[in-house]
Amino acid sequence: MDKYKNIHKWMIVPMVVMQLGIFIDYWGDFSENAWAVHVHYWTGTVWYLFLILQPYFATHGQIVRHRTLGIIGMFVAGGVCITALSMLYRDLVNAENARLQPERFGPFEPSFFYGIAVVEIVMITAFGYAVIKSIIHRKEIENHSWWLISTVFLIMTPALGRGLTNVWIGINFADWPKIDITAPGYVTQALIIGMVVVAAWKFGTLRHPATYLAIGVNLFVLLIGPLGRSETLQAILNAMIKG
Repeated sequence: MDKYKNIHKWMIVPMVVMQLGIFIDYWGDFSENAWAVHVHYWTGTVWYLFLILQPYFATHGQIVRHRTLGIIGMFVAGGVCITALSMLYRDLVNAENARLQPERFGPFEPSFFYGIAVVEIVMITAFGYAVIKSIIHRKEIENHSWWLISTVFLIMTPALGRGLTNVWIGINFADWPKIDITAPGYVTQALIIGMVVVAAWKFGTLRHPATYLAIGVNLFVLLIGPLGRSETLQAILNAMIKG
């Protein structure tokens, strides 16, 4: 238990990274965001806060409060999954709009948004799996805690990716629409995987299944391009989400 004594302080780092990443994208056009965007943002934010508070309660003699909040936390985790799934429709709408208004979307081709939808489904599935594993191993401190901690790295890509992409476009706006949008994607995944490895090394969980899952999912995100260009996957997504 002692090695997790200060883990709540370390969990502030991914929280700050996530908030900085999504700040301009969310707050920059706050009033124009759809209701689903607001709900998803706040459920995700609350989940990150849970993963700061819960380790603190568990390691500072507040086990009853930790268990009570844990039950509420499972409800929030479900909200993260459901609201993330509800956002997939927006990806397909963006893909259609990019096809109809290429001058508006510039380097963001329809295939990019299809790729986003595919990797988001994988991230949501991995997030749900990690939460379920944490419940199954709730009596094993290391397994329980690390499965939960891994979730912050499983769902960080959308926030950090948007933030770095906005910065990249701002730097290279003179070249619009001929901007290479793959560069910030590689930087995003390198940063997240780096945080996973550092955190796992710090807490002795480099060989934990949750670490492998977090790294694997973030490597999978790099396949956005080829996944999005697959006409088969596009057809499946349209059938599943649009009907």
